[in-house]
Amino acid sequence: MQKFELKKGLIQVYTGGGKGKTSAALGLALRAVGYSLKVCVIQFLKGSPTGELRSAEKLEPYLKIEQWGRKPLPEHGRVWVRKGKVAKEDKDMAQNALERAHKILTGGEFDVVILDEINVALYFGLIQLDKVLGLIEMKPPEVELVLTGQKAPKEIIEVADLVTEMVKVKHPFDQGIPGREGIEY
Repeated sequence: MQKFELKKGLIQVYTGGGKGKTSAALGLALRAVGYSLKVCVIQFLKGSPTGELRSAEKLEPYLKIEQWGRKPLPEHGRVWVRKGKVAKEDKDMAQNALERAHKILTGGEFDVVILDEINVALYFGLIQLDKVLGLIEMKPPEVELVLTGQKAPKEIIEVADLVTEMVKVKHPFDQGIPGREGIEY
């Protein structure tokens, strides 16, 4: 298939308390790959094996996912970061992810860049808003940039071209059903 070229890349934000922000961004990634666009996903705060990582291996070189979060201990399953109780390691990894995002965004190799859970990294104070706004400002015109995660700051919402807020109406977690491999991660 002949590669499609984006003439104008936009800034998209998927935010809100409902499920589906990462899934929406990955759906966009899958669609882009279908047109031979190259996509890089930088995942803030995520270090667990997930279905999307397995899928990305099958879609190389068009889809690349990099995780910038602590690996969970086997007995805990997942790593949770809490506002006000941030480990230095979490902050360092988020800073490194932001630096990597800068290189990926401006490197010219990728058509779509997804910064997964970057809004949560901002909310927890792991990275600074002015640095993220600077990153957005330096986005090349032909690159699509997607930012996901709850609690997107109003400053990011204002500069975005598209903002979708996921609203939780009902969630299995509320019934004590934990996340499931292949569905939630």
